[in-house]
Formats: sequence, C-alpha cells, structure tokens
Amino acid sequence: MKRVARAFVTALVAPLVGLVLVQGEAAAAPGFQMPFPCGQVWEGQTRTNHSPANSVDFNRANDDGDPVVASAGGTVTRVANEGSTSYGRWVEIGHGSGWTTRYAHLSVQRVSVGQVVSRGQRIGDVGTTGGSTGPHLHFEQRLNGVAQKIVFNGSQIYYWGTRSYTSRNSCSGVTGTVGTDSGASVTIRSGPGTGYAAVGSVANGATVTIRCQTRGQTVTGKYGTTDLWDHIGSGYISDAFVYTGSDGQVAPNC
Repeated sequence: MKRVARAFVTALVAPLVGLVLVQGEAAAAPGFQMPFPCGQVWEGQTRTNHSPANSVDFNRANDDGDPVVASAGGTVTRVANEGSTSYGRWVEIGHGSGWTTRYAHLSVQRVSVGQVVSRGQRIGDVGTTGGSTGPHLHFEQRLNGVAQKIVFNGSQIYYWGTRSYTSRNSCSGVTGTVGTDSGASVTIRSGPGTGYAAVGSVANGATVTIRCQTRGQTVTGKYGTTDLWDHIGSGYISDAFVYTGSDGQVAPNC
C-alpha cells in the first residue's frame, strides 16, 4: 500500500516540477528602465499607504507636461480615462510573460490600444488628472495583475521613503552617418529648426549617436525631405542629413 502511495505521489509531483520551472521562466521581468528620457533626474516616493503600496510617485520641479516614455517595449493594452477619480488619464503596456506597466494621472495620452511601442517611446505627458493633488506620474510594474516592487536597470528602488533617480532609458541611442551633397559640415542647432541658435557643427561622414528625435522645420537634404530632427547630444541636426538605414523615426521622442 505504501509502495502504491509513493508511486502515486511521484507521478503527481513530477509534472508539477516541470510546471514550476516553466512558470518561473515565463515570469522573467523585462529590462525595465525609468519612464522618462535619458539623463533626467526625478524624485521617487514610495509609502505604505499608497494604492497599490508597491507603486511609486515621481516628481520634479515644473514637471507638468513633461514627457512620459515606455519603461520597456511592448503593446498598449489600456488607454483609459477615469475622469476626476482614481488614475485619471492612464495607459497600460503589456510586455509579455504576464508583465505590465501602468502610467497614471497623465494630462495627455499619446498612444492607442494595440499600438506596439519601443522602450523610450513617448506615450503621454505628466499631469494631475484623477485623484491627484498636483502634477506627478504614478507608476506601477505588475505581474499577472499584482503590483510588484519596482526595479529599474536591474535594481529595486527604495522602499519606504523618497529617493532621487537618474533615468538610463534609451541612453545608448541609435547610430547614424552624416552626409551632405556638397561635403560641407552640418550645423548643430539648439532646437529643431534653422531659426534656432547654432551650437556647433558636425563633419560630413561623421558618425553620430541619435539620443531622441522630434518634429520641427521641414528640411531637404541628401537623404530626402523630412521634418524629423535628431538630438545628438549637443543639439539638433535635421534627419535629412543623417543616414540610419530607415526613412522613418528610429529613436524615442524627445
């Protein structure tokens, strides 16, 4: 009788061990980064009476309208508006393996349900909608619908209290090659247009790293006509003079 029971237990446990391993692999988290452009410094606050407790509120001076970007690549699963209660205007992104992120109290939502987004892509603007007493971003990382303690760049944020964090979201950028028909250098501008101040130049044939891109003045150059401008660290140059292998946007929104 004991032998039969032991055989039954063995037969029951064996498939469960395999199931646990599969579930563990499925739960592996994406490489989450802060939901703000590279280099920005934000104050993150966690508290035990927050709802949910594992979420974080982000603030910095004059942050109303600042860009909110995807913490990791994925597909937009919710774009909702709770009015003057709860999250207010919020966005949820699914990242696979049961992981989602939520971005709440937005003033503007810049994506739609079903849209595929990349890490660092702008999805909304910081606001004070819903049950908010001032502009800030409420952020969550969830696994199978349950809020988890938040991790950025492989490290868990501070619980419980307030700390300052620097975003490393999409800091590596996208590489491009500068090209002009005449072989002349391209002027770097302080903003996305030729009316902005010149802040330097970059030589024909130089390799540049595009940190982010934005829309501005339409320019015609060696690589076509476009209103895209590339931020290369010290300022902006028109994407009409940069070869990336694509005619469209290749880096996150600035």
